[in-house]
Amino acid sequence: MSADSPDAAELITDEDLDGFLSEVGKLVQTYYSLEDPTRFDAQACEVYVETELENGVRLRGFVDRIDVAPTGEVRVVDYKTGKAPREFTESKALFQMKFYALVLLRTRKIVPAQLKLIYLASGSILTYTPDHDELVRFERTLSAIWKAILAAGATGDFRPKPGKLCDWCDHKALCPSFGGTPPPYPGWPDLRDAEVVAAKENT
Repeated sequence: MSADSPDAAELITDEDLDGFLSEVGKLVQTYYSLEDPTRFDAQACEVYVETELENGVRLRGFVDRIDVAPTGEVRVVDYKTGKAPREFTESKALFQMKFYALVLLRTRKIVPAQLKLIYLASGSILTYTPDHDELVRFERTLSAIWKAILAAGATGDFRPKPGKLCDWCDHKALCPSFGGTPPPYPGWPDLRDAEVVAAKENT
């Protein structure tokens, strides 16, 4: 592996290699306990997908796997090396998958029959079946989120949302939620666009 990809040797030291291969072996073993890859042919793996919504929001990413059944149904599969989320975080996990489904709807004019998340650490599978109207609503949600980001970009009013992850944050001293003062706002990369959106939001 190092001979074919010299850069890979810099990522894993010789001391860590045995442990790394052991962990990878466990994940692969778990995968084979969940699926038999000889029973289907993936149409494509590591697929780069991209589209632009009507309001200019660009969606792009890499889909781990796309399966197409003989009858034409499409399944989008994503692998996770972590454990399956708890119930209240499932919607966050599916948010990413809906991204992919929306891109396929806009680029291929199809609604995936199934979105599938495979969690290799816990040996769990999460599946979801989207529908056309739901993806259209999701598109409007993404557009609204982007408008809100641009509006905040015009003023620098990005409000903190304290949570459990704050315990691992290195910037508490600069966060208003912890009595800190943020540094001066450097401005939005394309402030003109942000100002236009902010003006529309305030009318």
